[in-house]
Amino acid sequence: MRSAYSVETVRTAERELMARLPEGALMQRAAAGLAAACADLLGRVYGSRIVLLVGSGDNGGDALYAGARLARRGAGVTAVPLAPERAHAAGLAALRRAGGRVAEAGGGGVEELIERADLVLDGIVGIGGKGGLRPDAVPLAAAAGRARGAVVAVDLPSGVDVDTGQVRGVAVRADLTVTFGTHKPGLLIDPAREYAGSVRLVDIGLELPVEPELEALQHADVAGLLPVPRAESDKYRRGVVGIAAGSARYPGAAVLAVSGALRGGAGAVRYVGPAGDAVIARFPETLVSDQGPKHAGRVQAWVVGPGAGDDAATVGEVLAADVPVLIDADGLRLAGAEAVRGRRAPTLMTPHAGEAAALLGVDRGEVEGARLAAVRELAGRYGATVLLKGSTTLVADSGGGAVRVNPTGTSWLATAGSGDVLSGLAGSLLAAGLSAVDAGSVGAYVHGLAGRLAADGAPVGAHDVAEAVPMAWRNVLG
Repeated sequence: MRSAYSVETVRTAERELMARLPEGALMQRAAAGLAAACADLLGRVYGSRIVLLVGSGDNGGDALYAGARLARRGAGVTAVPLAPERAHAAGLAALRRAGGRVAEAGGGGVEELIERADLVLDGIVGIGGKGGLRPDAVPLAAAAGRARGAVVAVDLPSGVDVDTGQVRGVAVRADLTVTFGTHKPGLLIDPAREYAGSVRLVDIGLELPVEPELEALQHADVAGLLPVPRAESDKYRRGVVGIAAGSARYPGAAVLAVSGALRGGAGAVRYVGPAGDAVIARFPETLVSDQGPKHAGRVQAWVVGPGAGDDAATVGEVLAADVPVLIDADGLRLAGAEAVRGRRAPTLMTPHAGEAAALLGVDRGEVEGARLAAVRELAGRYGATVLLKGSTTLVADSGGGAVRVNPTGTSWLATAGSGDVLSGLAGSLLAAGLSAVDAGSVGAYVHGLAGRLAADGAPVGAHDVAEAVPMAWRNVLG
């Protein structure tokens, strides 16, 4: 499991570690790891041209000491301090001793120097930075964006909010971010994640709490959660998921939700709704009923809402059931907050940014710019587990604790019906016995991986994603 911690937690751990180490030892650890990552990226250090963008904090010191190490290996290193009088003095001295040079940030030819560099090291702002870059740093960041070589961020790209993933102004776009001690939330959540590029973690010996701010499942974690039938299992012991979805206008939503559910680990799928003929024609193994949720037969979980139109009665009937319920799409609009909060059984809500914005009464851009705050707010307001879909899919529980961030997926998943497949898949995992948090997290992980495998760099439809779920499942277990 990959964990991320807040600025406050990281700083506390750094202070505790520095109290036990000789002065400057922690910065040297960070600089050594940073220099090694830069050398790996360059391939050949000797003769390469490196420019350091140096702020007044510890990130600037890390960059200077790393630059000194690279200069001793034959690189031509030039530091560009934004405020020379506040730059890390010992780091500057170490760079000069190693043969590095110093240039004025506002001097002529600096932007050209940056653009021609084989590697630009961004040490402008540390983990305490807020609100985008200062005006004097903007031209340097712009020049880095035009650089012929790679841009490497020290701990995080300057200008992003490390705790929230927000980007409120101009920020450096890195090809690689070398982060120290632990991942930070902003490196895993869009929009900041896009600015970070690839992320490399350097262990500097921090002792961190058990409970992180954010966690990302990996193959081994998901493999341990996927339901596997035992020798004595039958279709009912494996769990039965009910799908209340579709309408005369949107029968395809029902078909796609059922397609995801059939591949999600439950032993049987019951469908109720007006799209029964379309469902049974495509998936004859489905148990179809037109008598409504109360008369569909026993289920261990329900999925309600995809393509439901204005069928508030069915949504209300499902919410009254004393089993876990996944609410998606139209169901989110039709299910009131009080009805959701009043449920005794677990509830998993799966909005995209537009639906989340409507539920919160804010603009969509506000949700997309502050995804972590939005998913926490929704979970607390509705007393439910919330899976916020999007470029970064997040899963938050109403009881607090670490928010899960999904590391799989592809932009090709932004296609009609993809969310319906995810709803069926996650609902099936609920029926198989997973908690709402695990069902949402595992469902998103397998769905994202299926999207990658199905697309393989080309456009796909939602049905392609559903058909790739078994391949993704085997990939995780294999």
